[in-house]
Amino acid sequence: MQGLLHLKKNEAVGLNYEEFEGDQISDYKQQLLKLMKKDALNIGDTVLSSGTKSDYYIDAKMVTLSPDGAYFTAKILFNMLKEENFDAIGGMTIGADPIVGAFAVISHLENKPIRTFIVRKEPKQHGKHKWIEGPIHNDDKIVVIDDVTTSGSSLLKAINIIKEQTNCEIIKTITLVDRLQNGKENLRKEGYDLISIFSRDDLFRE
Repeated sequence: MQGLLHLKKNEAVGLNYEEFEGDQISDYKQQLLKLMKKDALNIGDTVLSSGTKSDYYIDAKMVTLSPDGAYFTAKILFNMLKEENFDAIGGMTIGADPIVGAFAVISHLENKPIRTFIVRKEPKQHGKHKWIEGPIHNDDKIVVIDDVTTSGSSLLKAINIIKEQTNCEIIKTITLVDRLQNGKENLRKEGYDLISIFSRDDLFRE
């Protein structure tokens, strides 16, 4: 099987490449979910960044900053977006940081290089005083990403900064995990459809 992973499309004699690739992504998603359950899901009382109290916490960066987690996340995202016409992907620091770094590398390896960017929580205090780091262009079509979404406030803050600082067109909003606490509804009110790779229910499902 390992050898098949390195087959080019025109070398996969007798193999339906699209089906093979689809099976790969499905396997990556299952592997990523196992990592999220094992390393990111913490049971216990906590206060979220939104200020709300919860009896569990999802520390997604324990996965997105790991070698396997970064790879699986980026491959799944790339597969989700490979038919989309867009120029860059990014989001609010720090949840988006490891995701977009891995995505940039995967997009290069897949011969479809996509630029990435990071939105600051406040402007840089020196230099050009930028809100947005990375090679984003003023009229790009972009995807906004986050690792965990509760109310959607982080995604909406990133979107508002992007709209204030650029003329970019936001074509998709994606989160690694939707906690199912009105984030999707809040984004929809602003005209954006939130796509999630996993939901809270996936992490708690046996």
